[in-house]
Amino acid sequence: MNERQRLADDIRSSFDGDPWHGPSTKSLLLDLTASQAFAKPLPGAHGAWELVLHMTAWTREVARRLEGHPPGTPKEGDWPFLLDDRDVAWQKAIEGLGMALAALAAAVETFPEARLREQVGGSRDAPLGTGVTFADMLSGLAQHQAYHSGQIAILRKALGK
Repeated sequence: MNERQRLADDIRSSFDGDPWHGPSTKSLLLDLTASQAFAKPLPGAHGAWELVLHMTAWTREVARRLEGHPPGTPKEGDWPFLLDDRDVAWQKAIEGLGMALAALAAAVETFPEARLREQVGGSRDAPLGTGVTFADMLSGLAQHQAYHSGQIAILRKALGK
């Protein structure tokens, strides 16, 4: 397995595979209702739905960077606004995250191997994810998914799930 395949596999498995760190994001989300996903059971914390929209936005931003666009905050916003709190919209949000991650993983598999060592953006800016290599950015996205999935796991406990 080459580095591109490994990175793509990490990105895919974080959502619907069997990641070493615990349950996949998808498995943590599927039995949450829209009202549970919308809820904020922990003071000062984001709800599961907000986390899904945030993860989707950053996944799409990373994909744009692979396409050659300059790095920036996601065009959807760092924390996109939730516009619809119905069950259908919640299922679409989950599907949207899955599709964004699948599209990114496919793009990683065709990304030139030699470019994985190129730097993304200018100087190091941790919140923006610049000043690292493409490989580090992609690995960081998988870590970002794991981090927020852990938050969703905690929210589930707070909701009694």
